[in-house]
Amino acid sequence: MQTKYGLPEKVIFCKKCVTSNQRPSSSPEHKKKDSKIPTIGFGPDGVCDACKYFEYKSSKIDWNVREAQLKELLDKYRRNDGRFDVIVPGSGGKDSIFVAHVLKYKYGMHPLTVTWAPHMYTDIGWKNHQAWTRTGFDNILVTHNPKVHGILTRLAFENLVNPFQPFIIGQKNTAPRVALQYDIPLIVYGENPAEAHNSIKETESPLMDVKHYTRESEADSLFFGGVPMEELGQYGISKADLFYYIPLLRDQIEAAKIQVHYMSYYHNWSPQEHYYYAKENSDFESNPDGRSEGTYTKFASLDDKIDGQNYYTMHVKFGQGRAVSDASRDIRDGYVSREEGVDLVRKYDGEFPKKYFKEVLDFMQITEERYWEVIDNARSPHLWEKKSDKWELMHPTR
Repeated sequence: MQTKYGLPEKVIFCKKCVTSNQRPSSSPEHKKKDSKIPTIGFGPDGVCDACKYFEYKSSKIDWNVREAQLKELLDKYRRNDGRFDVIVPGSGGKDSIFVAHVLKYKYGMHPLTVTWAPHMYTDIGWKNHQAWTRTGFDNILVTHNPKVHGILTRLAFENLVNPFQPFIIGQKNTAPRVALQYDIPLIVYGENPAEAHNSIKETESPLMDVKHYTRESEADSLFFGGVPMEELGQYGISKADLFYYIPLLRDQIEAAKIQVHYMSYYHNWSPQEHYYYAKENSDFESNPDGRSEGTYTKFASLDDKIDGQNYYTMHVKFGQGRAVSDASRDIRDGYVSREEGVDLVRKYDGEFPKKYFKEVLDFMQITEERYWEVIDNARSPHLWEKKSDKWELMHPTR
């Protein structure tokens, strides 16, 4: 049967969590329109790499040793002259609050927090960003040109069915640019995405792969929304408009000796525990609606009005969305059973994010008719079938 995006034809569900082998993994974002999308690894035992990593970190990692490695790293970069000595990128969500707070108040560092603004702030997202800085942090907020960002978002939606791509590109590139500008060679992010949906091999290093935020030369081909950078002029976007979207050159990063580390390498990462930590140590608030659209949880990805579309388009393309991600994590962390996870996925996954839909359409400058045309064309025939004018998954979570 025909598949889209280079996805595996046979759908296999992990025996331990609710992720399937259709789950995309993280990769450099400057992709061509027809690029094959890498997916999470699965072993012959039917267990996904994310569950295998969880087993490994639960039984093999000595977190006291990892913390000692963190302290050694921080001592290497620690400054005593009043200058910032570490950058913590983040939105003001539970995880960025946790990372910045422990670096400053537990380990005595002097962090500069850096935020790449979301497409469109939600009220709760802005409140939580302010709650973050009020715990005692300087912050640089880099806000995109909304006209340029809106066009890039539309292109990413129409060509890649991924309206979140412009945010991800800017998120990866902003902190290194600020680090270069302010001479702060250490950057500490939160969780390594490899732990949740990449190859287990990528969890072996605390460092973010430089390919995610650099380019080798000026001659490298860059694509934005699936469009070559050289062709963006026809959409009214010049190279000068792309300052925060274009990765730094690798030799610039190497000359400045900038390193990007993941806190999750040194700390036993738990989103649920970080929620409790953020509640205890800041004025962080969860979703006032009680839960987020498309899932049963209430405390993650709250800052952007387009967040729901990010997960919904993922569900359309890969047959799994926000509830699958949340339930898989909660199963691994022991908060729900696999049986309960299946029930939660069937109840919430793929729920349409209607709350900000009109604003998202306005931001991308497309009609509702065009939106649904893109969505329906994105469905892979090995995952979806239409019954009585309604799309249904051929392989629901089981």
